[in-house]
Amino acid sequence: MSARVLVVDDIPANVKLLEAKLTSEYFDVISARNGPEALALIRDARPDIVLLDVMMPGMDGFEVCRKIKLDPAVAHTPVIMVTALDQVTDRITGLEAGADDFLTKPVVDVALFARVRSLVRLKMMTDELRLREDTGKQLGLPPQLAEVESGALAAAKILVVEDRQLSAERLASAFGGRHDVRIEPDIEAAGRLLSDGSFDLAIISLALREADGLRLCSHLRSLDVTRQLPILVLVQEGDMARLARALDIGASDYLMRPVDNQELLARVRTQLRRKRYADRLREHVSRSMALAVTDPLTGLFNRRYMSSHLESTLNRSAETGKPAAVMVLDIDFFKAINDSLGHGAGDAVLREFAARIGRNIRGFDLACRYGGEEFVVVMPDTDSKTGCMVAERLRRAMATEQFDVGTGPPIDLTVSIGVAACSGTDDTPDALIERADKALYTAKREGRNRVIAAD
Repeated sequence: MSARVLVVDDIPANVKLLEAKLTSEYFDVISARNGPEALALIRDARPDIVLLDVMMPGMDGFEVCRKIKLDPAVAHTPVIMVTALDQVTDRITGLEAGADDFLTKPVVDVALFARVRSLVRLKMMTDELRLREDTGKQLGLPPQLAEVESGALAAAKILVVEDRQLSAERLASAFGGRHDVRIEPDIEAAGRLLSDGSFDLAIISLALREADGLRLCSHLRSLDVTRQLPILVLVQEGDMARLARALDIGASDYLMRPVDNQELLARVRTQLRRKRYADRLREHVSRSMALAVTDPLTGLFNRRYMSSHLESTLNRSAETGKPAAVMVLDIDFFKAINDSLGHGAGDAVLREFAARIGRNIRGFDLACRYGGEEFVVVMPDTDSKTGCMVAERLRRAMATEQFDVGTGPPIDLTVSIGVAACSGTDDTPDALIERADKALYTAKREGRNRVIAAD
């Protein structure tokens, strides 16, 4: 996963060191020497994540972080404080200023890379939700409700998964009755409790005596109902390998033992605030988009919505310099299905075809029904090679399993796909769709059931 990282430090040697480490992991690195320069770059260059030194002349890192979080345009940019300060009070000050994490120098590479990737994944999902909300505004749909205010979080339902009774009770008591906290020592029972979707946060120990907390994290991320659930893991001090694994699996945040209660509360507040904001975005997108921009047969977005969304995607691509791609899919010999089996069978095929698209694209891609048996998938932050990989996965998903048509035996079906990508150029939505469409017709001419990329 690539991302644009802003490194803010007044010491050139520190900047060069972080730049070398991040570049070796294929991140795009930009840098700033002080707070005002950093704030200007955040507004203009829109980095995906900020690595921010605390001790800087003039405006320190805490003040820079507060200013970032007060600007609605960039408030959702993740910030990691990177500093020589190692006191608990410093971490709490950083977290309360809005920082997403606090890494102490010298930075351990494994923890740094894992945390950057974890926060970038989260930002990509939030960016996509915000982009879809912007698309809705362009279509004249109601604006989103006011954001969750930092000091107005209602009581939350929290599950603590810990089989050391004293440790679990100490964690629960830290909340002082402000939240509904339940303790569950058994990992299988915890999985069942969380899978009902009623909890707002899971705190999972990675030092369980009879089970593997990482396996529970992985299980939760595999279920639709818990895929967005905030997970805070408890890690033994110095166990960087297990921490990196947890973040790669999808843990939202972590605490090192021994746990400081104030740091626990600060990190929990951050996770709950973020979850409630994302929940409201999803609720708004789901409710308002369904009113005007979905195809009633397949449940996918329709052509009207896709056009506005693709325009927003290309505008963002031009601003950030990141690529974007589209694929156009056309069911092979679909007319023969309607002619021989009837329109009821054709409708059943279209519904199942749309469902398979949804199961085989990424969470931040957008699928729509373009018209008839033609579909379009918009893929932000995607180059031609990656777009073809996603398209090939879709092609196989259609060709390897028969389609149920309701009456009579299941039928075989294939799809032809054209892919086109831009890279922050002056591409228009119509031009990009046209190039993908030409690639699609090349696939048809060359025998169907294949993926072709535009030049």
